[in-house]
Amino acid sequence: MDALISSGIGFLSEHASWIIGFSFASLVAAAVLVPVLVKRIPVDYFSHSRRHRLVASSRYPALNFALTSAKNLLGATLVLAGLLMLFVPGQGLITLLVGLMIMNYPGKFALERWLMRRPHVFSAVNWLRIRHGQPPLEPPGQTE
Repeated sequence: MDALISSGIGFLSEHASWIIGFSFASLVAAAVLVPVLVKRIPVDYFSHSRRHRLVASSRYPALNFALTSAKNLLGATLVLAGLLMLFVPGQGLITLLVGLMIMNYPGKFALERWLMRRPHVFSAVNWLRIRHGQPPLEPPGQTE
């Protein structure tokens, strides 16, 4: 166990500049992307009990598959990085949440609605929307 801890500390000290750079980049990315994504949410997005399906273009199925795969790979990378940053300096929780929101997986909409039912999260999201000239979101429905 001690060897594992010392090798982990050695890895962190050898790669400190990369870790600090990634932490800073994730902070900047979160500061830029979160407001952009929050203001693009439709006002009634969380008020429905089921997510509205976007019709994927069947004209280019290979392109749709490639883009979905890339999006899920990016999300998985952010989730893993967020988990790592929970233990090292960085925006771990934000990075983890952004990764979860990007990926496609069963129960994602239920998780999003659960998060939006938290009063502090809901008020923070609406504050961002109002600050960027968007109307506030309708509150999520209580039924699943």
